[in-house]
Amino acid sequence: MTVETLSSTPELTGERADLLAELAQARHFLRYTTRDLTDEQARARTTASELCLGGLIKHVTSMERAWVDFILNGTSAMKNFTDMTEEDFARRAAEFRLLPDETLAGVLAAYEEVARRTDEVVATLPDLDVSHSLPEAPWNEPGARRSARRVILHIIAETTQHAGHADIIRESLDGARTMG
Repeated sequence: MTVETLSSTPELTGERADLLAELAQARHFLRYTTRDLTDEQARARTTASELCLGGLIKHVTSMERAWVDFILNGTSAMKNFTDMTEEDFARRAAEFRLLPDETLAGVLAAYEEVARRTDEVVATLPDLDVSHSLPEAPWNEPGARRSARRVILHIIAETTQHAGHADIIRESLDGARTMG
C-alpha cells in the first residue's frame, strides 16, 4: 500500500491512515536505496559495519513480521532473549547479510508481502490500545507492556532508522543518495 493508495481509501482515515502513510514513506525510502543494484552490490559492506543493503531489507522484514505477530498473538510470538540459543543468535546475525543463495529481488518481494500484511492488520485491528507484555530482554523493562499503537510506532521508527543506515551504505557504495 502506498501513500497515494492510503490517502485515496475513503474508509481509512484519521490515526490509522496517518500511521500507515508514515510507514509507507519510511518503507519507500528504505527500498529506494536499493534501486538499480545487482545482488553483489546489495551484499556489499561499504562501511566498518557488518550491514549491507540486502541484509537491512531482510532485517526490517523480519522485525516487522515479528512485531505484527506480537500484536496478534502477544508475548508467545517472540522468544525471550534469555531463551535464545546459539542457533537463534546465528540466524539473527544472518538477517543482516544477503546470503549467496538469496537475491535482492527475493528479499524485496518478501518485504512487500510483510508490508501488505502489516497494512491489513493496522487497517482492520479492532483496537489499537490492545497490549501485551513484552518478552524478557535486556532492553525491555521487566513487566513492560506495549500497545498495538506503540508497536506500530516502533516499526515506523526502526524502518526509518534503517533507511538512514541504508542511505549511508548506498552513498558509500556508488555515491547515490536517497535525497539531495
